[in-house]
Amino acid sequence: MTDALKALSDQGVSIWLDDLNRPLITSGGLQELIDTKHVVGVTTNPTIFAAALSQGDAYNEQVKSLADDGRNVDEAVFALTTEDVRHACDIMRPVYDATGGQDGRVSIEVDPRLAHETARTVEQAKELWTAVDRPNLLIKIPATVEGLPAISQVIAEGISVNVTLIFSLDRYRGVMNAFLTGLEQAREGGKDLSTIHSVASFFVSRVDTEVDKRLDALDGSDEAQALKGKAGIANARLAYHAYDEVFSTPRWQVLEAEGAHKQRPLWASTGVKDPAYPDTMYVTELVAPNTVNTMPGKTLEAVADHGEIAGDQVTGNYENAKAVLDALERLGISYADVVAVLEREGVEKFEKSWDELLTDVQDELAKATATSAGAAK
Repeated sequence: MTDALKALSDQGVSIWLDDLNRPLITSGGLQELIDTKHVVGVTTNPTIFAAALSQGDAYNEQVKSLADDGRNVDEAVFALTTEDVRHACDIMRPVYDATGGQDGRVSIEVDPRLAHETARTVEQAKELWTAVDRPNLLIKIPATVEGLPAISQVIAEGISVNVTLIFSLDRYRGVMNAFLTGLEQAREGGKDLSTIHSVASFFVSRVDTEVDKRLDALDGSDEAQALKGKAGIANARLAYHAYDEVFSTPRWQVLEAEGAHKQRPLWASTGVKDPAYPDTMYVTELVAPNTVNTMPGKTLEAVADHGEIAGDQVTGNYENAKAVLDALERLGISYADVVAVLEREGVEKFEKSWDELLTDVQDELAKATATSAGAAK
């Protein structure tokens, strides 16, 4: 076993892999990560699926079958992605059973083109839940303004949710409120609250990328340079503070008494974008109880190799975190503008990846159709 990853797990951090592809499933690679790297969950997103389907020929047979059946590109993408997630859920099922449903989770995202459409997001969340048909699935819904009521409605149906693309503290509070509202509606509808789980994916490294760019555009002062690489971790630490507050309220305690589980903070975007920073910093600096850290494979390997886990790095650092964001405001870097830009760009990036995925699958369907037509002559 890897000591750093075991130490991380022992601190109450669930280690999830931020990657999924068919070869990882069929080769036994995912099972190996569970067995040797303490991996207890998997997250996916449109960018991950686009990369998976563009590499190799692992999907060719299914694409041919879908082409033969006359499926259109949206139907084909739905079938390809849900197939991978279903099999990953099956591999993760023993972890799910062993942890009472807390871990052993696999996430799949609604079509990012629906990020600003509440009703269609709810509709597709239900379709994905039915198609995968596994209790350890999480449906990813973006934390846009329109996503918040969708989160409540999907939770109310008894469907477990991974809320994604959270950047701001205000929006995170809105996410937690949407989660609690959904639980209250589920209770009114007679649902068993103990079967509903949720995580809230708070993005980290992208905050530093945007803030550092703005710091570099300033006059190069020592104060500006000293703040580089600080905002993402500070923002996440303050998010955990908000989580502590919300899940200590009487409103939560009523739900908890009826079997509800806390919506755990999940640290996403934990791969370091700037090579000047330690490649493990978004893991080692965000250790806190009852959290999830979802890592790309490269970050997971880095933590396994040289990560230094020094216990809880969050709950004692709220004042320092607030001081970082205050210092940025004094330099003229608007927190409100930074997080607004990041949310807009986050949705746009996932839409672009989805478009690439659709294009690749459309090309593969066309090739398969042409091959079948040629063979029939």
